[in-house]
Amino acid sequence: MEDQILSTVDWARAQFALTAMYHWIFVPLTLGLSFLVAFFESIYVKTGNEEWKKLTKFWMTLFGVNFAIGVATGIILEFQFGTNWSNYSWMVGDIFGAPLAIEGIFAFFLEATFFAVMFFGWHRVSKGFHLFSTWMVAVGSSLSAVWILVANAWMQFPTGMAFNPDRARFEMQSFWDVALSPVAVHKFTHTTSSAFLLASLFVVGISSLFLLQKRHQKMAKRSMVVAAVFGFIASIFCAFTGDEAAFNVAHKQPMKLAAIEGLYVGQEKAPIIAAGIINSSKKPGDDLPAFYQEVKIPGLLSLLANRDANSFVPGINDLVFGNAERNIVGAEQRMVTGKIAVAELTRYKNAKEKGDAAAAASALALFNQNKGDLGYGYLKSPAQAVPPVAIAFYSFHIMVVLGTLFPLIFLLVLYFAFKGTLENQRWLNLACLLSIFLGYVAQQAGWVVAEVGRQPWAIQGLLPVNVASTNIATGNVQATFFIFLALFTALLLAEIRIMLKQIKTGPEA
Repeated sequence: MEDQILSTVDWARAQFALTAMYHWIFVPLTLGLSFLVAFFESIYVKTGNEEWKKLTKFWMTLFGVNFAIGVATGIILEFQFGTNWSNYSWMVGDIFGAPLAIEGIFAFFLEATFFAVMFFGWHRVSKGFHLFSTWMVAVGSSLSAVWILVANAWMQFPTGMAFNPDRARFEMQSFWDVALSPVAVHKFTHTTSSAFLLASLFVVGISSLFLLQKRHQKMAKRSMVVAAVFGFIASIFCAFTGDEAAFNVAHKQPMKLAAIEGLYVGQEKAPIIAAGIINSSKKPGDDLPAFYQEVKIPGLLSLLANRDANSFVPGINDLVFGNAERNIVGAEQRMVTGKIAVAELTRYKNAKEKGDAAAAASALALFNQNKGDLGYGYLKSPAQAVPPVAIAFYSFHIMVVLGTLFPLIFLLVLYFAFKGTLENQRWLNLACLLSIFLGYVAQQAGWVVAEVGRQPWAIQGLLPVNVASTNIATGNVQATFFIFLALFTALLLAEIRIMLKQIKTGPEA
């Protein structure tokens, strides 16, 4: 029976990861392209030049195709909380449901209302109101992202809540603590700036295709200049917000930081691994080297984590087994207190059912003393608290390397655009076209870091994924996994086909 439960959890995780990764193909392009369309239309309204209007309509059409398919995957993603993660929904629905409800009621309706005006109101409303509607769609897209990211940030750093032992639920105590937590703020700014970056790569890349084909060159160069400026600013802001997000990770999720740097033994003046090959046989506490080969930058991880190049950064071993010298309580010790919390919670519920007030009070007192480690009571070994190090490490470093490449591409585009020779730089236009794919790789790698680095927790430190899942037959989850795989792949291929058809037609039609 235990193997069956574990298998169901693994399939449920795979299904959610599949849905989230497909969904995130569409979302960042929606977020960023909505603002670029608004910029293009603003230039049209300012100048009155009909060529800017054609340009706006062209990019707006691509935005609309992407938006529609993104909505479909997003709805399925939210439904999975009820189908595959019903224990999670029961235990944290009071908290997690609030931002999702706001997203659906406020942001989505704002976005959808003005979406209709933006697409169908060109000859029905004034230029000014149409431009206002386009900007409202862009703002609505970001507002949708705010509440989704607030919900996700709470899973990474649970705050503003209390555990109700009578109902075995986490209940919200402060909405503003949830909405304005530092993790939520920096997750929103980093995620949206990365989306702006991706959309800029998309516009630059498609425009480069026109230059390579020697079609619509005037429109392409105008699009590239606006997108390159927007993309360069977004890439700098993305790097800044990424640094702030990493600082939060160091203090709120130190195990994630240790995993993405492959740091097993904590140290002062901890280095960042600029490049390395992970030793996949390495386990917490053993004597094997963490890397086969590595290139270090001394002190940089300490500076990133604590703003002090000489500071101490805990490693995986410290966080698993503890480090008394540094006052670090490890997962091994927290499992002991966590199991006490689980046992006393069960004793409390049984005493309440029997009407034994004294026993219930005693159990509740012991539970409250140990409830901070409740989630650790469900782990079967201390090593379970360690996320997959290789996946986290490689994903993080792929994201960072690509993130440093993109602003260089934008600068080169601007340099040759102002020289008036952009259409002659075949190598650069090919690089811009390739950068669309690389932008998506960086986006997916970033989410892998965020979510795989959080494992084994559905809610950091409080609820492991094996407790959060629904107790259903493995075959049901397997079947829906492959159904969704086929459906999402079909949707993606349909989007690509429609977009390629529109790109082939071009802005003139």
